[in-house]
Amino acid sequence: MTEISPWLVLAGLGAFHGANPAMGWLFAVALGLHRQSRRVMWLSLVPIAVGHAASIAAVVVAVVTLGLVMDRRVLDALAGTALLGWAAYYALYGHRHRVRVGMRTGMVGLGLWSFLMATSHGAGLMLIPVIIPLCLPTSPAQGASAMDIAPVSLAAVAVHTGAMLAVTAAVAGLVHEWLGLAFLRRGWINLDLIWIAALAVTGLLLIL
Repeated sequence: MTEISPWLVLAGLGAFHGANPAMGWLFAVALGLHRQSRRVMWLSLVPIAVGHAASIAAVVVAVVTLGLVMDRRVLDALAGTALLGWAAYYALYGHRHRVRVGMRTGMVGLGLWSFLMATSHGAGLMLIPVIIPLCLPTSPAQGASAMDIAPVSLAAVAVHTGAMLAVTAAVAGLVHEWLGLAFLRRGWINLDLIWIAALAVTGLLLIL
């Protein structure tokens, strides 16, 4: 908790997710324009953030649970393999497995869509290299319990989701109020390629 760098990484990854159109701001803007309601656009950000947080939290819970009974070196190797595998899968099949949801969806449906999108992107997997040293003891023998780790784990999810929501809201508001969706036709950075490369590099570093 005394080191600020892991928290900055969590916030930075959250900001990256927030800037990615596939993670929610594009759908929020489209939904607001479709229903001709600024209020709908802003309200849609809530289930988007909740769904994203739920996906991240599921990964954090799984990693912390394994970390309490598993040697760190083994956990690092497993995490690295998972990241490499997900990078390969997403590079080959990610564009074919987009989660579809219609403009008539409600807030519950939007939250479920956000959860599935974050999960399919492997958003929580990228947090593993930060979660392991931040939330877990060096070895199971140090005797940390789930109750000891829970506050830090919850804080990690909150910091990441807060940054994601802040950037999502900023981009959605900018596009909805001033830019409009037409600017996307002039080009947008392919964040998926950056994401795939980041997953692969992080996985290799964990294994090595």
